[in-house]
Formats: sequence, C-alpha cells, structure tokens
Amino acid sequence: MPSPAEHHASAEGPGGWLILAFAIACGITVANIYYAQPLVGPISESFGLDLSSAGVMLTMVMFGYVLGLLFLAPLGDLVENKALILTTLGALVVSLLIAAAAPSAGVFIASTMLVGLTAVATQMILPVVAHLAPERRRGQIVGTVMSGLLFGILLSRPLATMVAGSFGWRAVFVMSAALMCGVLVLMTITLPRRQPEHSLTYVRLIRSLWTLALTTRVLQQRATYQCLLYGSFSLFWTAMPLVLEQAPFSFGHIAMSAFLLSGAGGALIAPWAGKLADHGRGDLVTVTAMLLVLASFVVTWIGGHAGGATAVILFVIAGILIDAGTQSNVVAGQRAIYALASATRSRLNALFLAGAFFGGAVGSGFSGFAVARGGTTMIAVIGMGASLLALALFGLEVASRTKRS
Repeated sequence: MPSPAEHHASAEGPGGWLILAFAIACGITVANIYYAQPLVGPISESFGLDLSSAGVMLTMVMFGYVLGLLFLAPLGDLVENKALILTTLGALVVSLLIAAAAPSAGVFIASTMLVGLTAVATQMILPVVAHLAPERRRGQIVGTVMSGLLFGILLSRPLATMVAGSFGWRAVFVMSAALMCGVLVLMTITLPRRQPEHSLTYVRLIRSLWTLALTTRVLQQRATYQCLLYGSFSLFWTAMPLVLEQAPFSFGHIAMSAFLLSGAGGALIAPWAGKLADHGRGDLVTVTAMLLVLASFVVTWIGGHAGGATAVILFVIAGILIDAGTQSNVVAGQRAIYALASATRSRLNALFLAGAFFGGAVGSGFSGFAVARGGTTMIAVIGMGASLLALALFGLEVASRTKRS
C-alpha cells in the first residue's frame, strides 16, 4: 500500500526540489545512449571499422534500449520501484566501465547494448513522476522532468566531444560511470518507495504487453508518431557530425561541441507543451511538433545547398527546430498515455517509448548511408518523408475522431 507521504505527494504534487532531482537523474542517465553518436569517427578508427559499418554501434545501443523498455521497464508495474531503479542504475555503471575498457569492437558493441539496456532506468523514473503528479498538473510536471531529459540528450554530445577531444573516447565512459554513481546516491536519498498493487507474474506481465499493444488505440497512434519523429531526430544528430567533420567544414572538437550544444534551446519548450496538453490542446501541440520537424529538414536541405557560414547557421536553426518538435511530441504523447489506466502505466510508457527508440535505432543506422550516398540532401529527404508521413497519419486520426463525433 502507498505510504501517507506518497498519498500526500500525489494530492499536492512533488515539490520543486524533487522534480529537480528527477530531472537531473533522467538527464544524466539518458545521456548514456547518446555519448557515442559524435564519437563514431574516433571509435570506429580505433577498432578499424569503416564509416558505413560504424552505424552498427549506435544501432546496438538503441536496440538495447528498446529491449530494456520491453523486458525491464514493465517491472515497474510489478515490483517495488525504488529497488528496481537503484539496481538498474548500478548495472548501468558496470556496463559503462566495460565499454571504457573494451579491447575489441565486438566487446565494445556488446557493452553498448548493455548500456542501452540498463539506461532504461530513465523510463522507470518517469512513471513514478506521473504517479506522484496530480492529474491537473501531470503534463506540466512530466514536461519539466522531460526538459531535464532532453538537456541530458543535447548536452551529452558536446560533452562527449570535448572530453574525447582532450582525453580520448574511453574517458567519456569513465566520466559517465562517475556521474552515474552520483545519480545512484541522489536517487537513494530522494526516490520514494512505491509498491505496485499487482497480482501478475513476470511472464504474464510481459505477455500482457502484446495485448496492450494490440488493443490500445491511443498507444498505437502515439507510438507511431514518435517512432517517425524520433527516427528523424536520431538521423539528424548522428549524421550531421559526420557531415561537419568532413571538408569543406572540417570542424574540430570545439566547433563540433558548440554546434551540438546549439539545439539545447529546444528543451525549454517541454513545460509549455505539457501545460497546453493539460488544458486540452494536445492536438495543437502534436501538429505544431510535426510541422517543426518538417521545417527543420527543409532548412537542412537549404543549408546543404548554401555553403559556408550560411550553411552552418541554417544547420543550427534546423537543430533547434527538430529538438523543439521532437520534445513537444513526446510530451503530448506521454500526457495521452498517462491519462490511461494507472495500473498499466509503466507498460504503456514502455511500449510507447519502445516504438520511439525503434525509430531512433533505424534513424541512427541510416546515418552513415545517408552521409555516404547524398550528404545533407539525403538526410533532408529521409527526414521530410518521415515527418510528412507522421502528419498524414495524424490527419487521419483527427478525421476519424471528427467523423465519430
């Protein structure tokens, strides 16, 4: 049974310090699946991999994350949440140390899959936030924590680039292991205990994912939209460093870090998007998000044909747009998911994000192909196609709802 403190937290909502702790933990934890993205060049070079096959490293960490979402995150509906989260965070520290010491490409790729698998602790924390938040403020509170998560994603790339440029790419994983030890201590102190009221076994719990995926229409729609947009997001942020490190741009690690940091402003949109969703404007948030992602790839295409400083400025604008659009859509999607049955919240969130990160894995996997076969033009074409498909599917959803009403 929930403690009186948890009942109070659910009625009043978590305090600002607790929201901040959750945001920091989510941001530092989720960063682990992105550190390798700007380091594809030096990592592949150290293991003797060519550029076209280097995308496998990034695909494996994303697929590891999807596996974690499907087989670990649903445990949040079954076992005591604090113990589950702390155990997963501890396993993440070990996985990072294995990656840092990997003697071969095979060991490194396997360790990145483990990093992705255990970094799913982020998606164990978010349902706890949703449980603590009152219905009237859930979108805003989750959106605020998601801002921390997105800042973690965006800061991970420039941080990894700076550290690797000064100390080598292995130092990035050592640094992250140290940061995760700090998160482990923070969550030990601040995370409330929560024991789900459930009679399912683990096998029945995992089997229920299939039922939920087939019968929950809102989940199907939201996971599809986020799959397409997050795939585009991952394509952009994995492929653009490959473009900018080559001639005529030839970015060094400082210039690359500045570019990767430039999109961080997009994280500021999350609380606004969540607040709009709380006030019944979820459709507006969704269509705006999709249009922002579409616009980002139009700007990318223009920048690819502009050249020089103009191209870099346009790429920065594209990064801000795609971050804002992707973040807004995930907040709107999670707001819709968390409005469903609370007893299945961890599983619904896991399925929603599994769809998103499957798209991310595909997007990252296509990055080397896109750069090798057409550069910014191919990146823009793939991104525009995915965002236009998302807009078309959302239009069909709205039309169907209008017809039923």
